[in-house]
Amino acid sequence: MQTELNTSDFNEKVSQLAIRYAVNVKHGDKVLIEGDIVASELMRELAIECYKAGAHPLVIPYYHGAFVDKYRYGNDEQIRFLSPVRETIFKTYDVMINIFADHNRQKMALIDPEKMKLAQNSPKRKELQKIFSERVANGELRWVIVPYPCDSYAQDAKMDTRAYKSFVYSALKLDEEDPAEYWKMTEEKQDEIIEYLNSVQEIHVLGEDTDLHLSVNGRKWENCCGHRNLPDGEVYTSPVETSINGYIRFTYPGIYQGKEIKNIRLDFKDGRVIKGTAEEGQELLDSILSIEGADLIGEFAIGTNYGISKFTKNMLFDEKMGGTMHMALGMGFAKTGSTNTNCTIHWDILKDMKSSESKIIADDIVIYEAGQWQI
Repeated sequence: MQTELNTSDFNEKVSQLAIRYAVNVKHGDKVLIEGDIVASELMRELAIECYKAGAHPLVIPYYHGAFVDKYRYGNDEQIRFLSPVRETIFKTYDVMINIFADHNRQKMALIDPEKMKLAQNSPKRKELQKIFSERVANGELRWVIVPYPCDSYAQDAKMDTRAYKSFVYSALKLDEEDPAEYWKMTEEKQDEIIEYLNSVQEIHVLGEDTDLHLSVNGRKWENCCGHRNLPDGEVYTSPVETSINGYIRFTYPGIYQGKEIKNIRLDFKDGRVIKGTAEEGQELLDSILSIEGADLIGEFAIGTNYGISKFTKNMLFDEKMGGTMHMALGMGFAKTGSTNTNCTIHWDILKDMKSSESKIIADDIVIYEAGQWQI
């Protein structure tokens, strides 16, 4: 049974989990808090927790339609432009908190994909992405994504807002007596999986319309347990960029800036996508794949949160579902050993692995079958 919680209590609890556990804000930290203005109440509570910790919060709310206006009315130079303020934040801030909330999930539906690609290929964006990746890898920058249960996400999930708030509350484990302790226990359990995976060299994925080989030799696996995403629950690495061969069909639609791309199949040769097809959204898929570095895989991951069982069109939740795996086109992670860390996109696509033919084989040993770990 899902638990109900009033909005103010939700904001307080999730803010405490984010500030005190996820990014562990310290005295003197400079903290960026940003997101759609629909989540203003959560932004305020996060800022209050920062003040209590002796930190210096900067809150940046986006007005409804801010990104649409940039693409609709901006010229090419304006679309590529990134504020020097953002550059200062990327170079000097200690913590970045992004709130997942939106007033309208379809706001980008009429925007030309080529304009979005123009922004993603901006040289300044690539420069800042490199700075971000390096500072995260060496521990100078901590970041977390925090959800806010707004109406538009509830609509995507095909729930009324009250039920969706309860869903989010439970997924974050705010119904636990000590949510932080729950995520610490998750970390300990997943450490055993990580220890095993760090000794693996080759991965073979089998499933519906899927036969994919990739190398993880020398790459480090990461334990996702509430320090980067809330909610959390996955293990991931960045595969060797030139090693991926075969094909995979993603059984869930890919969601890119609010747009759906359905029934995606990707064919790989020596690490690069040589063919990408979609039942719906082919033009957008082609545009994404033409972004520099986006035809490489930056992440291979397995969801471990069996408490999330419903696809909601929100990858912050969906990629964590137990019984699924996902891959991300584009940017990989320096801390895992990726060499594709400067790509300006990181786009996760999800595949269900609960069918009887679905397997993940590591060095000729079946480690995952029909959505369940075998190790």
